[in-house]
Amino acid sequence: MPAKPLRLDLFFRLAAAAGVVSVFLFLIDNLLIYWFGQPGLRTFFGHLGLLAAPGPSDLTGGQIVSGWIQLSVFALVLAAMALLCAVSRSRSLDDDAALYSCVAAYIVRTAFWAILLIGVADMLISFLRVEGFLPAVFGDHYATQLGRSIFRGTYVHYPLMAAAALIALYHRGLGFIWLAVLIVAAEFLIVLTRFIFSYEQAFMGDLVRFWYAGLFLFASAYTLVHDGHVRVDVFYTNFTPRGKALTNIFGSLLLGLPLCWNILYQGMHGKGSVINSPLLSFEISQSGFGMYTKYLMAGYLVVFATSMAVQFTALILENISTFRSPPTDTAESEA
Repeated sequence: MPAKPLRLDLFFRLAAAAGVVSVFLFLIDNLLIYWFGQPGLRTFFGHLGLLAAPGPSDLTGGQIVSGWIQLSVFALVLAAMALLCAVSRSRSLDDDAALYSCVAAYIVRTAFWAILLIGVADMLISFLRVEGFLPAVFGDHYATQLGRSIFRGTYVHYPLMAAAALIALYHRGLGFIWLAVLIVAAEFLIVLTRFIFSYEQAFMGDLVRFWYAGLFLFASAYTLVHDGHVRVDVFYTNFTPRGKALTNIFGSLLLGLPLCWNILYQGMHGKGSVINSPLLSFEISQSGFGMYTKYLMAGYLVVFATSMAVQFTALILENISTFRSPPTDTAESEA
């Protein structure tokens, strides 16, 4: 008798792993296409006549080879994921749900540390540039280069993102409370300098928006873990645990995951899409002496959609486990 539940568990685990891996493969495919000039799977499939390509599907010999290599690597990743699930049959759905929650938490931790480090560094650079201190600190050449968004993004922001990824590996706490405190402090600094010293610059308001947008979007997956999102409990409150689990499963499948994929696809389906375009051009605000972080705020949507997709997958597995568990009381059995 236990063979059937084990097969069902394996099916659910495979489906969940395929969904999570597909999100990251989609992001890698987008990165290879628009950042590294590779054909990508969509264009390669268009060349093979299997899919409508987003751009020209006539590929050269080198591009065809790159397409086959990328397809092979992606296929190997999916096969390795399936093999890993098959050889770890002892893992429960709750174990995989906890793993995906850790992945979502790591993504959010990395994003939190990234905007913290980048916000402070970019604010200091913008302050020195506004006040004319940049040449004295970095020299005329680098003062000019730091006034270019592509240079600042490549040589200041990207290394700080890598540092944030390393910090997030060792610092497991989520610093949303501290980020909220920093937002209040940054806003208080604006009030203090404006009304007491009659001093205000564009980068001060940019810092508040940069951190506040991150707080709003990055905390969504964390809030989902703790069931802290606003819920209109007209019927849900009176459901049994299995009824709540079923509601969460279908809600995640029909509303949550499609929303995440819609954000990723609509925002990254082409070079001029709403996410790719600012990231590729290192877009900045019209105020030339503000912070050069506007393009990163488009990337917030990627972090939001990715972390939420992973966390929705964890939620689905957790609720499937709850739904399949036996009722815990007589009232639920009767229901």
